[in-house]
Amino acid sequence: MDPLPGKHAASRLQGLINPKYQVHAYAVGLTVKNIYAVDPIGQVDFGGGEYLSAGRIAVGTQRRRREDKYEWWDLGRGSYFVKFNETLELAEDEIALLEPDERLLRAGAAHVPLFLRGRVAPIETLLQVDTVRIQIKQNARISLLRLFRFAPAVARVAPMPAAAERPKKAARKKAAGR
Repeated sequence: MDPLPGKHAASRLQGLINPKYQVHAYAVGLTVKNIYAVDPIGQVDFGGGEYLSAGRIAVGTQRRRREDKYEWWDLGRGSYFVKFNETLELAEDEIALLEPDERLLRAGAAHVPLFLRGRVAPIETLLQVDTVRIQIKQNARISLLRLFRFAPAVARVAPMPAAAERPKKAARKKAAGR
């Protein structure tokens, strides 16, 4: 797999807030649109007939100062669903990696790295807050998306003289009575 430049990754995304600040050399910063608390019950079975996704409860935002254009989510320790502003559409030979931004990690929260394929609308992840509290501003850049292209398959014709000779030698030994 070959990493692709951030500009190429940005061409696969819709909903960027400000490409000047979001597009980097080999990544694109993704921004928070909504955050939901996890409704406590979900279930997974073998065949999927009894699958039930955990529910979502919208978490309200708060204005910190009257003059603020954007509001903040105030999250306590626990798990939350994050919905990003951006959507993704990849080519057949591409795969994207969604990883937490280092600022999110240093603030005490994280999400697992995820591989994404095809069309993903909306992009979502499960955020884990490990500090007592974290505050996240609307449209904050909390994750990075990196894009990779699979290397084209190269037809290989490997000579196999050693393997081809082995049966002949065994046949000759058998014929000679050894």
